[in-house]
Amino acid sequence: GAVAGINGDFFDIGRTNAPAGPAVAHGRPVKAAVPPGRRMGPAVPGAEIDYVFTVGTDRVARIDRLRLEAQVTGPSGTHQVAALNQYAVPVDGIGIFNRDWGAVDRAWTLCGTDVDRTAPCAADQAEVLVRDGAVVRAGPLANGRIPDREVALTGREKGAAAVRSLQVGDRVDVEYALVPASGHAPELAVGGSPIMFDGEPVPGLDHRERAPRSAVGTSADGRRMWLMTLDGRQSDSVGATLRELAALLRELGMDDAVNLDGGGSSTLVLRDPGVTEVKIVNDPSGSSPRLVPNGIGIYSRSVDRVPVTG
Repeated sequence: GAVAGINGDFFDIGRTNAPAGPAVAHGRPVKAAVPPGRRMGPAVPGAEIDYVFTVGTDRVARIDRLRLEAQVTGPSGTHQVAALNQYAVPVDGIGIFNRDWGAVDRAWTLCGTDVDRTAPCAADQAEVLVRDGAVVRAGPLANGRIPDREVALTGREKGAAAVRSLQVGDRVDVEYALVPASGHAPELAVGGSPIMFDGEPVPGLDHRERAPRSAVGTSADGRRMWLMTLDGRQSDSVGATLRELAALLRELGMDDAVNLDGGGSSTLVLRDPGVTEVKIVNDPSGSSPRLVPNGIGIYSRSVDRVPVTG
């Protein structure tokens, strides 16, 4: 039912295909950010992994940061949780997984370290499934989708020891929230690297590598939003560096903006009035459109075309 849309965050392509940064949909926290050393995408000065582009419940768009606050309380005490539906559970950490994780093998989330994606999987692992506040299964990691009423608590190293202390039948309280630095609750959030604040490009942006780009930006009052793709890696369009991208966004009138996943992921779609399906309006650099895990959709009750910069 969308009238327009753009691809979202960088993601764990070829493995879990999960986004790197936090995500919120319909005001509900979907996932938190992976450890900084497991970030996907180009390095951007000052861009922490928990940065997001959000539209708040106040209907104002802004760049924000979403910090995970989560804990598990059971007979053995209260244990802090370091991950929510993330493709990388931090070393010694506990992760919460629910139906939003999907059917991908959760064992992938315990591989690598906080600084080395290619490191071996954690030798010490444990998992329990919690249904309606009680542990219903304990043991090695299970496969498959997690039912709506269940939550998986998955741990590695010290986190595995904490998870292993929970036994079938134990009452467990699982709490989690994504806390916005701005204090404004998000209705929508996708991860991205800020490349412009207050109408000024972030200092030190890369000026060497040109590639297809996707970006989302907002006006100073947060009441107007731009979705933009820039084609690249083609004979008629070489793409842009991050510095060039930020300069272009400033020329278009944006005040704050984030860089989204680019390259073969850059995709902008539009649905013409009276048409039931969207069409791709940019020229993706891949041989076929790439499946991406999240994005920003624009919905309207009006039959009029939504303005889109492509």
